[in-house]
Amino acid sequence: MMTKALCVMAVIAAMGTGSSGAGAPETNAGWKKLESNPVMGGKYGTCFDISVLKEGDAYRMWLSWRPKQSIALVESKDGLHWSEPPQTVLGPKKETGWEDDINRPVVLKKGDAYHMWYTGFNDKGSYIGYAASTDGITWKRMSDKPVLSPEKPWEKSCVMCPHVIWDDKDNVYKMWYSAGERNEPNAIGYATSPDGVTWTKNEGNPIFAPDDKSLWEKHKVTACQVEKRGDWHLMFYIGFRDEPTAQIGVARSKDGITGWQRHPANPIIFPGKDTWDHDACYKPYAIFDGQKWLLWYNGRHGSLEQIGVALHEGEDLGFDPLPPASGSRLSDAVNPLTFQYTEGQTAPRSEVRDPANWIKKEYNPAGS
Repeated sequence: MMTKALCVMAVIAAMGTGSSGAGAPETNAGWKKLESNPVMGGKYGTCFDISVLKEGDAYRMWLSWRPKQSIALVESKDGLHWSEPPQTVLGPKKETGWEDDINRPVVLKKGDAYHMWYTGFNDKGSYIGYAASTDGITWKRMSDKPVLSPEKPWEKSCVMCPHVIWDDKDNVYKMWYSAGERNEPNAIGYATSPDGVTWTKNEGNPIFAPDDKSLWEKHKVTACQVEKRGDWHLMFYIGFRDEPTAQIGVARSKDGITGWQRHPANPIIFPGKDTWDHDACYKPYAIFDGQKWLLWYNGRHGSLEQIGVALHEGEDLGFDPLPPASGSRLSDAVNPLTFQYTEGQTAPRSEVRDPANWIKKEYNPAGS
């Protein structure tokens, strides 16, 4: 009869954990990083926090371009090779008083129009703005004022990282946004709007918060993308163990507000050793192309952030877990960054595969 520890090892193997050249895993649950990563950044400076649309056979990516304090556009035929250089499509507007620096967009196409919600920063905090376009290149701000501002105690001084979908059934825009501290917000809230300008925040916010029982995301959760697939809302998000240590997870909910089920193999993507994403993996954005998932994210090594991609064959992400052994949690059992279940207990595992052991000390957040 197989021991419980061996059963757990079999689960890990079945989930297709990837590995780096140094022998440490970089992915879980069937995800694999593109070997030629990163796909955007480098000579263009920090490129981060993106939004992607697939239009016909082509992809369009709106990215945050830190050297320009702007949002830029690149295009691709396969989602892996992108046009260069990035084209700035929306820049800061300091005269509004809240857009000294803009970034972290989400772009939605509804009918023939493109809609963008984005983050604007000033020296006091951050806010969410709204713009529209007929071609995704030339944008018109729909208001000189933010459409969402920090007002609640949990939001502190910042709201940012909007993700918006249009719900045909409810005839409403739905937004998931991050709020809290300026450097990295703390948790995720939810709001709805009939027109993209006037938003009503959920009274139960935040609707997704750190899990203090899970080492990899006990500090903060933020910067999510929500994708409606069948009866489920899938949420790809960043989990923080501490301020500089970020990894990517996925969860699901029937209504996109309550009853979130975290993936048993979280985190699904985490830093490699001595690579372009050596220090952190941030802001996921995933699209299923009919055969596979493409998940873009920004990785950080030192102060430079660049865009890479991870792939997952097939639509099923493996949310149906095996029953956990008595006295253990399956999420701990299959997560090589937190705990390893052993006979009769849950115990901290060796930190050999823990990215904290190779986090570099030059982490110096830009703050916006």
